[in-house]
Amino acid sequence: MEKALRLLQQTVFSFSMRVCNQREDAEDTMQEVLVKSVPVLPKFDNPKALIVWLYKVAKNHCLMSRRKSKFAPKQELSLEELTPDRSELAKLTSGSAVNPESFAIRSQEARWLREAIQKLPPQYRIVLVLRDMEGLTDEEVAEVTGLRAGTVRVRLHRARLFVRKELLKQSRPDRDKRPKVPAAPIEEIRPGHCKAMFAELSNYLDEQLDDSLCEELERHMEGCEPCKAFLSSLEATIAELQQFPADAPNPARAAKLRLQILASYHQVTTLRS
Repeated sequence: MEKALRLLQQTVFSFSMRVCNQREDAEDTMQEVLVKSVPVLPKFDNPKALIVWLYKVAKNHCLMSRRKSKFAPKQELSLEELTPDRSELAKLTSGSAVNPESFAIRSQEARWLREAIQKLPPQYRIVLVLRDMEGLTDEEVAEVTGLRAGTVRVRLHRARLFVRKELLKQSRPDRDKRPKVPAAPIEEIRPGHCKAMFAELSNYLDEQLDDSLCEELERHMEGCEPCKAFLSSLEATIAELQQFPADAPNPARAAKLRLQILASYHQVTTLRS
């Protein structure tokens, strides 16, 4: 039971730090969630059901926190604003564009990634954290958030594109120092068709496209270097989100809380027996 509580503490604290980015808020959430879990723990015989319940309670507590992120805007994210225009597509084929491999290395700067996540509006940040950083499925994210699965997919894709764009901004100083190579002729780029492809990239990377759409996208990629570069940078962004290290709670406070929870849990189970 002590080992289980340690794992639950780590899960709730890490999730809370990723959502609210305030250690005090995260520790308050950890305590609140675990205290609330005492009466209901004996009811769960399915670990997945317990985890979903914990995320629901933690999500609600994080969103009600008084210490709101100073970064997060309140507007909806527009797919049009998150995908490159005709000019940016041309730059993706030039030497001044980000090389996907070096982009992935630079984006390991935890501060950049953390700040990009905090700039997301909360309704997008929750979905991104649960899906890409906590490893939940679309269905589990839908259950935690109360959203439809289709809405989860839309918000996830836009959140990924937003983070990719923010990380790209951080890499621009290094890009600008590299020798310039003439961009691909602008007339060779098919912005309308490319934008249609961009809307499906997350579904493609998550293997959620049907075969015909998947084949169409791959045929397009074969002849479109900007789209290849864009897909690679999005894939690198997702990989960095998935590998982002978890934050750990204060060991002394966490140990003290576990002792309190264990005492309460034994009291509850003794009364029930």
